[in-house]
Amino acid sequence: MAEVSLRHIKKIYPNTEKKKKKDEPAHRTTHLKVTAEGIVAVDDFNLEIKDREFIVLVGPSGCGKSTTLRMVAGLEEISGGELLIDGKLMNDVAPKDRDIAMVFQSYALYPHMTVRENMAFPLKLKKVPQAEIDKKVNEAAEILGITEYLERKPKALSGGQRQRVAIGRAIVREPKVLLMDEPLSNLDAKLRNQMRAEIIKLRQRINTTFLYVTHDQTEAMTLGDRIVIMKDGEVQQIGTPQEVFDHPSNLFVSGFIGVPQMNYFDAKLVKTDGKYAVELDGKTIELSPEKQERLAANNVEAQDITLGVRPEHIALFGEGSQMFHGKVDVSEMMGSSVHLHLQSLGQDVIVIVPTMDLQGIHHDGISIGQEIAFTFGGNVVHVFAKDGKNLEF
Repeated sequence: MAEVSLRHIKKIYPNTEKKKKKDEPAHRTTHLKVTAEGIVAVDDFNLEIKDREFIVLVGPSGCGKSTTLRMVAGLEEISGGELLIDGKLMNDVAPKDRDIAMVFQSYALYPHMTVRENMAFPLKLKKVPQAEIDKKVNEAAEILGITEYLERKPKALSGGQRQRVAIGRAIVREPKVLLMDEPLSNLDAKLRNQMRAEIIKLRQRINTTFLYVTHDQTEAMTLGDRIVIMKDGEVQQIGTPQEVFDHPSNLFVSGFIGVPQMNYFDAKLVKTDGKYAVELDGKTIELSPEKQERLAANNVEAQDITLGVRPEHIALFGEGSQMFHGKVDVSEMMGSSVHLHLQSLGQDVIVIVPTMDLQGIHHDGISIGQEIAFTFGGNVVHVFAKDGKNLEF
């Protein structure tokens, strides 16, 4: 059990790119900051992790999430800031002395050893008595449902079973902190769903603090007590899954969290008699009292904005002055819902409609090219400044 503090953590790699000739154009593959010291892979990362909390770092490839995890593990040197575990400074402590365990994407099992031997290996290195090793391995195998595979070699196991063994090898050590670096990315979709459920069960049974890295926002939303969304080495937002879904701090977070992605419209924020509303395509939608309050508290002025609306918050059909109109381009049947792509307001607009609702509204189904009316309320919209910041926060 452990509390982990990351305070102003920074990671800088030497800039190995050759200097460009004077008139040669620069080719940048990322938007990481380049300073005189080098390329800043992680910049001013701050996070306080409570005992037994499950934290997920999520973001696109190259955002610095795995680098941050490896700094906690001691596999990467910390360029600046402080890492504390249970109040003890760990910056210069060797990985083996940090009381952490790590599960990698690639399983990293010894092919010549049985499952039992793989799981027992870290305990043998610590010269734990054999009777205690057997007890801990058997307990971990039971928790993970791999008791029947203990005498098999890794090559005789499926991908999901191998990942269970890798997790088992980590938890037999009873580490204070369990680090997991994209552990499910090599599994197919069905196995990933199963393993997500296994990890949720696992955290209820072991007294460990989890730090988990993924690029998959579904994993982040289902596993994390809190999630940390990163981009280009910087933290964009920290919050519970519900908080970041309901109140994204900027355009990047709003687009990264939620599938399909949020719809965006060029609109205007207007203020009349102290009341805020948004104007889109000649229609005015008054914002909810909660949004009014937050915008007023921030002294937000009338301005051009990017208006965000999630596909599941758009309502179909109906009549009235607040209805927008579009033509169905694509209809994707997803089982419990239908994803409609509409050509409207000069762009693609995605609407999610529960199948049951659709049957109730339109018995004949929806055909490609059909004209459809839709609307959304002032309680579900997100108001972003043109620089990407959510104006409510």
